[in-house]
Amino acid sequence: MQVRQGNTIFSLALVTALLLLTAKTLIAQDVKYNFMPGADFSKYHTYKWVSIERGGHPNQIVDAQIKQSVDSQLTTKGLTKTDSDKADLYVGYQIAVDKEKQWNGYGMGGGIRWGGMAAATSSTINVGTLVLDLYDPATKQLVWTGNATKTIDPSSNQEKNQKNLDKAMAKLLKNYPPKQK
Repeated sequence: MQVRQGNTIFSLALVTALLLLTAKTLIAQDVKYNFMPGADFSKYHTYKWVSIERGGHPNQIVDAQIKQSVDSQLTTKGLTKTDSDKADLYVGYQIAVDKEKQWNGYGMGGGIRWGGMAAATSSTINVGTLVLDLYDPATKQLVWTGNATKTIDPSSNQEKNQKNLDKAMAKLLKNYPPKQK
């Protein structure tokens, strides 16, 4: 009987670990980017913010947070923001906020002798994806695009949103300008 009880506890512990891993994976930010092959990124020194038509945009506060976070990263890359139409790059973004189930698993146990139990609860979380696009106004082409998921959460507090956003933009723009072969 103790062997079977041990197997049950092991199974419950395994299920709990998988649920915790899944919950952590759902929360982690994911970033992806792509760029125009052959684009000469060394010629880009200035940028201007533009609106992407028919793109999802947040309220003015979140808009300012997004721009501040991106501005900070682009500045570290040697780019200078301008309001001039003669900017080397046009930068625009759009967001999408959707809902997703989040599973929270936890376990309690006392070892083989006492048995144990595991439980999982679900909750709905907002998952925000931000898409950042960089256009060459001279060629009228998209030269770089990237997206970061689990970045915008309108129901979260402002400080947490800013930290999430800063972290996501740092990850997203880590490989800008792209290394070309």
